[in-house]
Amino acid sequence: MKLEARHLDFGYPGHRVGSDVTLALGAGEVLCLLGPNGSGKTTLFKTLLGLLPAQGGEVAMDGADIKARAREEVARLVSYVPQAHAAFFPFTVREVVLMGRTAHMGVFSSPSRRDREIADAAMERMRLAALADSVYTRISGGERQLTLVARALAQEARIVVMDEPTANLDFGNQVRVLEHIQSLAQSDIGVLLSTHDPDQAFLCADRVAMLHQGRLAHLGTPDEVITSVSLNQIYGVDVVVTRVSMEDGGERRVCLPVAHREKL
Repeated sequence: MKLEARHLDFGYPGHRVGSDVTLALGAGEVLCLLGPNGSGKTTLFKTLLGLLPAQGGEVAMDGADIKARAREEVARLVSYVPQAHAAFFPFTVREVVLMGRTAHMGVFSSPSRRDREIADAAMERMRLAALADSVYTRISGGERQLTLVARALAQEARIVVMDEPTANLDFGNQVRVLEHIQSLAQSDIGVLLSTHDPDQAFLCADRVAMLHQGRLAHLGTPDEVITSVSLNQIYGVDVVVTRVSMEDGGERRVCLPVAHREKL
């Protein structure tokens, strides 16, 4: 399974947000999209998902234009994980996860025994089984985010698109979500995610794409793309990218912003 943007122009009627973006995501790969607010990340995601029509170029799945596929087929192949939100209706965690099965059900169908088994397995994988009967609106933000990931798993899609999956989560839940993203890739699922934290790309990404003013500024491995120069170009701040030693003897790259203090 492969999702591609080919010289993609994207935006809204009468307003182009980005242009000439070319990238591809394959099975078992994590591609991290970095960029400041207003750079077009969410609009790009909506276009890749087919929720917005391409204004130029094309979105392709396994080499074929996504417009040639029925919406139901796209929904079975690609799932979307938005930022965690508080729903208006008091669904249980199990009910929210079961919603991921709608792509495989008829309009007036009820979940089958197999649908429920798949939803239960997704909750188990996300360690949510104990919360299955809890009301979604009453659990923590991290638990809601994991519920949305479980819903995507229940959809059994081969590509998962995540819009800032760690936004508004505490440090512990951020780490847990990133660990689950790595687990999805190890299961041969392609993951495309956006984040504002370049350190997260070092933790879980195989490749990084940097979006700047609607254009693809950089694309490559985290070590190639995330540098002091590129971060200054994209975010307009001074950052030192360095290596730190880990307790297991290995090393990891991290980003350290440089704070400039004004003299009084």
